[in-house]
This record gives sequence, C-alpha cells and structure tokens, in this order.
Amino acid sequence: MWSVEYYEVREESYPVKEFIDSLDIKAKAKMARTIDLLEEFGIDLGMPYAEHVEGKLWELRTRLSNNRYRVIYFLDAGKTFILLHGFVKKTEKISKSDLEIARNRMGDYLSKRRQSP
Repeated sequence: MWSVEYYEVREESYPVKEFIDSLDIKAKAKMARTIDLLEEFGIDLGMPYAEHVEGKLWELRTRLSNNRYRVIYFLDAGKTFILLHGFVKKTEKISKSDLEIARNRMGDYLSKRRQSP
C-alpha cells in the first residue's frame, strides 16, 4: 500500500487539505475517492485520474460537472506521495502560477527533509 501526505506550509497549515475542505460535499467526496485510488494503485494509477506534468510532478485529476479539480503531487522516497497544491483548472494547460507554487513547495519540502535527522 502507498501512503499520501499533505504538504505542510507551516505548523498545522496544509494547503491541499484546506483546498479540499473548501469544496462542496460532492466534489470533496470525489476528490477523497481519487486520493484513495492513488493510495491503492500508486504509480500504476493512470488516466483519467493521474497524469504526468513535468519532472517529478504529477497531476491528480477529478471532474464534477464542468469543474476540473486538480492536485499536483510528487512521489517522495519510498512509497509516499506528497500533495503539494490544489486548484480548479480553468484552461487546457496548468497555469504558470499553479506550477510555480507546486515547484516551490516541492523544493521547500525536499529541503526540510534533507535538514531533518
């Protein structure tokens, strides 16, 4: 079994968890199910639920009506996925600002992990 962790900006502040909590009940349930699939299938989870973005970054995909909910994540050492950034996708490509947020959070996470004993 794989595991999923939320990136922590600062103590007790998890942006992806806050994003999911802000969704309506149906979208929240659908996103939770998609995260469950990531935990179950790991790197074998493919389209329509997961798609490679760039480098180590992947996109977890959920759709409800006309809304496309996305979470950018990466696989840390071992079998742990780190959920970095959640957003509602409004265009065909992921916006530069959403990608930049995910890149920065991944860098911050890896930097903190290297500093931990």
